[in-house]
Amino acid sequence: MSSGTRPFNHAPRLHEYRLPDDWIVLAGRSDADNDILSIKLAAPNDWWFHVRGTPGSHVVLKARPGREPDRGTLRQAAAIAAYHSKAKNAGVVPVACTQARYVTKPRGAKPGTVQIRKETIIKVRPGVPHS
Repeated sequence: MSSGTRPFNHAPRLHEYRLPDDWIVLAGRSDADNDILSIKLAAPNDWWFHVRGTPGSHVVLKARPGREPDRGTLRQAAAIAAYHSKAKNAGVVPVACTQARYVTKPRGAKPGTVQIRKETIIKVRPGVPHS
């Protein structure tokens, strides 16, 4: 058995949330899950979120054909990213947001590490939707 890590060798364990108007948000539970979500599962037009400067889940807002998420939907997805981070109990948290096409994994980087471009920062309070 090899001691090297084989990326993407398990089905990701993800938190799933439904927002108003049937938007779906997915959040990784581990570094390996984050890799699979961000690199393999996220479509180029999906929206990608991660709290700035603090460990946390990668969060993806699934794109919908012919629809753009409104500001409130983006803020809810950002709040989910803040909730699934070490800043969960903080006040207002800065969350990076970009389209998934601008998220890349550097060669040889450890699981859960990505580079992002064209980000905007959304400041939100951590939280998840109530069912």
